[in-house]
Amino acid sequence: MAEKILDHSNGDVADNFYFRYKEDIALVKQVGFDSIRFSISWSRILPHGNISGGVNQQGVDFYNNLINELISNGLTPFVTLFHWDTPQALEDEYGGFLSPKIVKDFGDYADLCFKEFGDRVKHWITLNEPETVGECGYAKGTKAPGRCSNYIGNCPAGNSATEPYVAAHHLILSHATAVKLYRQNYQASQNGLIGITVSSIWAVPKFPTVASEKAAYRAIDFKFGWIFNPITYGSYPRSMQHLVGNRLPKFTKSQAEMVKGSVDFLGLNYYTADYAEEVTSFSNTNFSYTTDSRVNRTKEKNGFPLGQPTGSDWLSIYPKGIRELLLYLKKKYNPPPIYITENGVGDVNSSSWPISYALNDTVRVNYYNDHLSYILEAINSGGVDVRGYFAWSFLDNYEWEYGYTSRFGIIYVDYKDGLRRSLKNSALWFKKFLRNQTDVASNTSSLKLYSDQ
Repeated sequence: MAEKILDHSNGDVADNFYFRYKEDIALVKQVGFDSIRFSISWSRILPHGNISGGVNQQGVDFYNNLINELISNGLTPFVTLFHWDTPQALEDEYGGFLSPKIVKDFGDYADLCFKEFGDRVKHWITLNEPETVGECGYAKGTKAPGRCSNYIGNCPAGNSATEPYVAAHHLILSHATAVKLYRQNYQASQNGLIGITVSSIWAVPKFPTVASEKAAYRAIDFKFGWIFNPITYGSYPRSMQHLVGNRLPKFTKSQAEMVKGSVDFLGLNYYTADYAEEVTSFSNTNFSYTTDSRVNRTKEKNGFPLGQPTGSDWLSIYPKGIRELLLYLKKKYNPPPIYITENGVGDVNSSSWPISYALNDTVRVNYYNDHLSYILEAINSGGVDVRGYFAWSFLDNYEWEYGYTSRFGIIYVDYKDGLRRSLKNSALWFKKFLRNQTDVASNTSSLKLYSDQ
């Protein structure tokens, strides 16, 4: 739906990674990274979404070639099975993640991937940010499949009061089903690990009151806890159960047992923080996930921003939030080893600016340096087990509903000049940073940071 995209563009070509993956892998190695996180497109493997519809061997061959190229270059693949691209065939057939039927189809898809690629892939991520799918796909309608209530946004159909919770419930069950399959049939022989990636803000109480403090914790419950509380404890957060009531699905006893403990590691995405304050007046009729938490999240207090504003209205730079979040998650969930699977900042993409302006991305250099510094503090002073870090993103790319209006990459992609790649200063910073590290990936606690940029 082009009207949902800020610049009315599409991702048909984007960075053309399909044909340029060898060149891009060479760039990754040149900068000095030792791993790449990428996603498999469910529809590329299974055009009809399920096994009965047939396997696209050309898609399987592409991912085999990609994985082999990574390994031959000494790079470790971290593979995500679902990054928000539900096969259209399953949307048309039964409504995608609104139906429990998708749990089996996702399990079959995951099983096929384990079978085809698991001899070389040792780090699997089942889902990327299922909470974002629930919120933006079914409550706000800003991301696929673009569903919401008419009192929330301009959507052709949807119910923001119920569908976000139904979709997220089936996403969690799909995740747990894939993990169960992997552990039962593949893990012992393939010797790999499987986890999930969940995103979270850090929430700062807007006022020095108990109400604001509780609101801040509820904001995290309704985002991170929505997914990870069931994975840790077998049930949704109490705050969600209380405020959402019977609109929140329930796990059966056997489902809860399958979901609980269904990760070998946690992938954590962090970008920003918000102020949180309690909402005391709310609608008793127009229910929505967007208001159920009874939290008002803002970027400013008394006219002053929480962190440095950026070209993305949702992202202000608040580096110490990642330390506070890591410490909070350790205390509340005591998670297994953590990989920071996304962390980064975007620039506005303006055709009137020279490329030299985009390459000199000092804000991004400082963003990475400061966030890595706070991660190191969480490791050293808080005992948080962080095993690795992935910057988002390596290349400028098609940024969902923002299209090409925002650039998150450390590599500049010239969309007007044959998609030519150029290293930004942030890529050069990482190159220097990584050149001076010893055993960063396997012994993160020895991380040394450079602040001379």
